[in-house]
Amino acid sequence: MTQKIKTDLCVIGAGSGGLSVAAGAAMLGRKVVLIEGHKMGGDCLNFGCVPSKALLAAGKTAQTFRDAKKYGIAPVSDPMIDYSAVHDHVQSVIAAIEPNDSQERFEGLGCTVIREFAKFTGPREVTAGDYVISAKHFVISTGSSPFVPPMEGLDSVPYITNETIFDRTERPSHLLIIGGGPIGVEMAQAHRRLGAEVTLLERGPMIMPKDDPELVGIVIEHLTKEGIRIETNAMVERAENSADGGVTLHGTKDGQPFSVTGSHLLVAAGRKANFENLGLEAAGVETHQRGIKVNDLMQTSNKRIYAIGDVTGGRQFTHVAGYHAGLVIQNILFKTPNLTFGLKGGKNRDHIAPWVTYTDPELAHVGLNEPLAKEQNVSYTLIEWEYAENDRAQAEHATSGKLKALIGKKGKILGCSIVGKNAGDLIGPWALAVANGLKISAFTGSIMPYPTLSEISKRAAGAYYTPTLFSKKTQRIVGLLSSFD
Repeated sequence: MTQKIKTDLCVIGAGSGGLSVAAGAAMLGRKVVLIEGHKMGGDCLNFGCVPSKALLAAGKTAQTFRDAKKYGIAPVSDPMIDYSAVHDHVQSVIAAIEPNDSQERFEGLGCTVIREFAKFTGPREVTAGDYVISAKHFVISTGSSPFVPPMEGLDSVPYITNETIFDRTERPSHLLIIGGGPIGVEMAQAHRRLGAEVTLLERGPMIMPKDDPELVGIVIEHLTKEGIRIETNAMVERAENSADGGVTLHGTKDGQPFSVTGSHLLVAAGRKANFENLGLEAAGVETHQRGIKVNDLMQTSNKRIYAIGDVTGGRQFTHVAGYHAGLVIQNILFKTPNLTFGLKGGKNRDHIAPWVTYTDPELAHVGLNEPLAKEQNVSYTLIEWEYAENDRAQAEHATSGKLKALIGKKGKILGCSIVGKNAGDLIGPWALAVANGLKISAFTGSIMPYPTLSEISKRAAGAYYTPTLFSKKTQRIVGLLSSFD
């Protein structure tokens, strides 16, 4: 029997962005319907950020045993990996976080939660199972899913994606990975450290192509040292089952015929927005090749319908979806972008969002890097600082790393890239600086605790002033002033 519901706000998709919108609106006293056809918590909790970092933590722990000797501690033997127990560890982390994203919690906040797939039947109406929901406003937060490229024979081999890899209780003996982006690279290192042989295939000339090439080179050095085989300029054209029950990939590398065989295949060739089955035509919502079209306020072509996160085809990060959620709460419930609430007039600025690849060493970035600055013809001064010049890094044998920051006119911070231990944490102050248009003097005017890795940022900032501070002109000024002693 069809049930009709009228509400203030209907949120489609219970991933990180949708949950943030639903929770915020409910706590502000609005009637909220939250629709989710799959798992509460979305990709991040179930198939993405959370399980991948849990798996990386297991791999890092195994690697600690192997690296113990440099600290004067001799390991008894190479660590014994119980891959089934590693699987249980990953699932336990998901389970620990799950209650915060659960249906019960959101019903406790006052939301009506419907566990069905939603489809628009009009500009202000959706159906979900036996429910017909009409609302003043809608927010689409349906996220993205793995992109599986068209390839001969791929549908006949048992490939895995990020949505299935964390279900495995047996370690792959040789994992083939198609895709040298963050997902592929992180999974390559995690599985190598857990005892698998790994071959990483990237169609372009370099893995992680959006990052600073010099810093990517440092990551590559570590990955290859750990035994990961990285094949760039590798165009995979065909897949087939191998005689031993595994998978063989055929294609070209640097224009020459190329084949590789492994026990398992992970396809990590990117993401695609989830919008094709939403009935957007009935709602008057326009799309483009990568996702749903939105303006700076996150509105679609139907001004009563907003879209946030991966489904818009922009930067696919959990923290960006959360940022978008704050924008639409402000713009829908407070009716005006002029109430800033710290969100710069309610307009989208997700170009200032940082990103991190959680390899060891980590690679983090915010704002402009050198390739982007040159592409956009932006003038800058480059400042750099090596991890090897940091006392804490020396104490922890974590000296492989570097910070590079771009400084514009009048000392304005344009961007920063860091590779090294805890780079994802160290990028935070630089993200704050880029978001708020701060100058490099904000770093030099602060005091960092000693000995910490955070001093790398302070020392890099100081390097900006070094040429002027210790110039002949400054020496003459100091000499002149000393005559007044």
